[in-house]
Formats: sequence, C-alpha cells, structure tokens
Amino acid sequence: QVQLVESGGGLVQAGGSLRLSCAASGSIFGIDVMGWYRQAPGKQREFVATITSGGSANYADSVKGRFTISGDMTNNTVYLHMNSLKPEDTAVYLCYVRRLRIYNYWGRGTQVTVSS
Repeated sequence: QVQLVESGGGLVQAGGSLRLSCAASGSIFGIDVMGWYRQAPGKQREFVATITSGGSANYADSVKGRFTISGDMTNNTVYLHMNSLKPEDTAVYLCYVRRLRIYNYWGRGTQVTVSS
C-alpha cells in the first residue's frame, strides 16, 4: 500500500497563491506518475495536473498558466504551486500516485477555499 499525506491547503482571497505538498510512503517502488486531482462539493473528481518520473507535466485546461506542478521523485514528493486563484478553484485537492503503470492511489485531500 501507498500512504499519501497532503498539506498546504487553506483559505485565500481571489488572486492569491497557495502551495500544496504531498509525500508518499509505504510501497513506493515503481512510482511513475504523481499529481493532483480535485473535487468540489456536488461535483465529480477532476484531473488537475500530473508529472511523470521523467519530468513531463500535464495540466487541465482550467489551470494552465496559473498552476505549476513539480516533483522530487527521489523523495517521492510532489508540489502544486497555485497562483491567480479563483473562487471556482475551491475544492478538496487530492494527491495522486501511480505505480508500475497500473496501480492508482489517492490521498484523503486538503481543502482549498478561495473567497471572492
């Protein structure tokens, strides 16, 4: 099993910034992708950003140009730098890890609230 611990959420005004962190532990051999999803109240979980062990990043259109994902695969840690936050970014942000191309894991999440 993989344990994921997120931190860095909080309350911020629109236009502000936050940085989320996630550390993976446990059965971490073979991690090839780390990233973030989010889930707003009453909505389905949606993709935000991922980064591969090779350093390739992928973003949802809604966050491109505002969010930056970075990873330290040596320490199995991933970060999400969020700038120019909007009220519609309000959600629980869940850390995501994929191992050996087939095993998917999500953390419990950290709340991000953006006030207008």
